[in-house]
Amino acid sequence: MRIPEDELAFSAIRAQGAGGQNVNKVSSALHLRFDIRASSLPESLKTRLLASADRRISKDGVIVIKAQRHRTQEKNRADALARLSEMILAANSVQKKRKPTRPTRGSQRRRMDSKTRHGRTKALRRKPSL
Repeated sequence: MRIPEDELAFSAIRAQGAGGQNVNKVSSALHLRFDIRASSLPESLKTRLLASADRRISKDGVIVIKAQRHRTQEKNRADALARLSEMILAANSVQKKRKPTRPTRGSQRRRMDSKTRHGRTKALRRKPSL
């Protein structure tokens, strides 16, 4: 799925953490902003994205991804785009509903037999009654 370039907003920021003198001069980290409601995504995908409990999605429905893993702005841009597409693909896949199952008769019998055996073992540990 291709997202048009005009729906993405990049802003360069200074990266956090250690980096020496260079970190104070170069803005290599990026903020990627993607407005879900104003995007060209299908409505079903928009609702799934907005319903997800991801902390990167603001109350206004804007995805904000901060990319600062790499030392160059280009690599951080590619990383941010990859994480956005990963997020959209995860919302696009619908999980199958879990079908509850019951234990088989054999497994129930084995469970009860083991409980009986364990009870007998414990009974043998008691002091004999006179």
